[in-house]
Amino acid sequence: MLLVDEIDSLVGDTLLSVLRQLRAGYQQRPEGFPQSVVLCGVRDIRDYRIRSSTGEVIAGGSPFNVAAKSLRMEDFTEAETRALMAQHTEETGQRFSAAALDSVWTQTRGQPWLVNALCAGACFDNKAGRDRSRPIEVDDIYAAREELILSRRTHLDQLAHKLEEARVRRVVEPILSGGEARHEIRDLEYVRDLGLIDGNQPPRMANPIYAEVVPRELGYILQSSLDVQVAWYVDDDGGLNMTRLLTAFRTFFGEHSGHWLGRFGEYPEAGPQLILQAYLQRVVNGGGRIEREYGLGRGRTDLLVLWPREAGQPSDLWERFVVECKVLRDSARKSLAWTVEEGVKQTLGYMKKCRAEEGHLVVIDRRADAEERRRSEGAEDRRDGEGGADGGGRRQDGRGVVVWTL
Repeated sequence: MLLVDEIDSLVGDTLLSVLRQLRAGYQQRPEGFPQSVVLCGVRDIRDYRIRSSTGEVIAGGSPFNVAAKSLRMEDFTEAETRALMAQHTEETGQRFSAAALDSVWTQTRGQPWLVNALCAGACFDNKAGRDRSRPIEVDDIYAAREELILSRRTHLDQLAHKLEEARVRRVVEPILSGGEARHEIRDLEYVRDLGLIDGNQPPRMANPIYAEVVPRELGYILQSSLDVQVAWYVDDDGGLNMTRLLTAFRTFFGEHSGHWLGRFGEYPEAGPQLILQAYLQRVVNGGGRIEREYGLGRGRTDLLVLWPREAGQPSDLWERFVVECKVLRDSARKSLAWTVEEGVKQTLGYMKKCRAEEGHLVVIDRRADAEERRRSEGAEDRRDGEGGADGGGRRQDGRGVVVWTL
C-alpha cells in the first residue's frame, strides 16, 4: 500500500505527472505496482482538478477515474475527546478540571487537530502547564486557544487561504453577515468537506475556533493598521469603558468606512460587521477576549466582550459586554425603527443568555439616502445620544441597551 499525503497541494504539470504514473501503474498491480494507493488531502477526491500555478482550472472534471472509494475522517465525539484527555491524566497524573474538559470540547467540537493542538498548548507549551501536580484549568485552555489563533499555525493558515476561493466565499459570506443563502449544493458539500462548516441546517461554522479565525483573518490588515491604544478605553479601576470605545468606533466608521468597505472585495456583504469586529479586537487584544455568534439567516452578529479588571483575575469574574450588530439594507424592506425595536429585544435576550450587565446595539444603515429615509421614518431621535449614554448611544427604555445608529 502507498499513502500520498497532501496530494491536493499539487498543481499543473506536477499533479498531471503523478496522475499519469498512477494510471500507468494501475494495470501492473500487484506485482509491479502497489495494490492500493491512498491519496490524503483536505478535499473530496471528486473536487480535485488539474490547475495551473495561478489556480486556473485547465482540465474539467475529476481526473481520478480509477478511484475505488472516498472516505472522510470524522471528528471525535465528545466521549472520544474526553477519553483522549483521560489518557494524558493516566500517563502523567495531571488532571483537567471539569470546566477545562468542557471547554476543550466546546471550542473544538472534536476536530482532531484542534483537540491535540489545544491540549498540547495547555499542557506542554505553557510553562505553568508542565507542572504535573497542577491541574489544567479553563483559563489555561483559553490561553492556549488564543496563542493557537495568533500563531497562525499551518492548519489554520491553510483554512484561511481557502477563504479566497469563490465557492467558499459563497457559503461563508452569508454566514458572516447573517444574510440569506446564495450557494449551490456542491459549494456547500465542498466547504463541509474542508471542515469549515458543520452538517447542520442552516450551516454554521464547524467550531468556535474556526468562527474566531475567519473574521480575524479577513479583518487582519485593518486591525493591524489601527492606531488605537487600549489605555484610551480603560477606566481608573481597570474596567473597560465600552461607551467610550463605541463612540470612537462611530467616528472611525463615519470617516473611514468607505475606504475599508472597498478593501473587503470578496466579502462586501460582511464588510460592516468585519470592520466592527476588527476595531473591537484591536482593543480587546490588550487583555480580554471576544466570543462571536453569527450564522446564516440570523440577520445579526452577536459579540460577547469579556474583560478582566485586573491581571490574573479568573475569567468567570471578568466584565461582560454584549455588542449586537445589525446591518440595514434596501433589500431588507424594514424601517430603522422596526430594526432597532427588534434588535433591542434580541440584545436583551443575548444579555440574559450570557449573564451580561451591559448591552449595546449597533445598527449600520447601508440603505440608499439613509439620512432622508430616517427622517421620513421618524427615527431621527435615535441618533446623537438623546436620552442617555454619552458619546452617541441611546439607552432604550432604561433596560440597559445602548443603541448606536451609524
